[in-house]
Amino acid sequence: MMTIRRRSLLVGFGMLAASPAAAQGGPLVEVWRDPNCGCCSGWTAHMRDEGFSVRETVLPALGPVRRMLGTPADLLSCHAARVQGVVLEGHVPALAVRRVLADRPAGLLGLAVPAMPVGAPGMEVPGQPDDVYDVMAFDTAGRHAPFMRFRGGRPI
Repeated sequence: MMTIRRRSLLVGFGMLAASPAAAQGGPLVEVWRDPNCGCCSGWTAHMRDEGFSVRETVLPALGPVRRMLGTPADLLSCHAARVQGVVLEGHVPALAVRRVLADRPAGLLGLAVPAMPVGAPGMEVPGQPDDVYDVMAFDTAGRHAPFMRFRGGRPI
């Protein structure tokens, strides 16, 4: 009997290790990015460091992806993503992603950090002060409003 239990445990652990999302323990973030963007890699590293699983797709043009996701044109940044049905645009801190996944505000389609503020995850610049910026929440009609405010990667 002990051998059967041990074998079941080993098979179970093997299946767990074979699943990338399970192995990293967090929700899968699908990312679409430009092949020449270094800050996008910084943001995906931030998300991985914060426990998310990340799958990157490198494309020469992100316009079609953004149209598919429904990202408003005035909130664009350098990469697009989606996690559990929530659209992400730009350098959205993992803390804001966790909050939106936990709260699931009615009507929300996604979060965006327009432009590329200094100090946002993936946009750290040694010797430069961190910008204050808003993470914007947006809906399917393109309406948006501030969701959280940050200085660098810290909420304020």
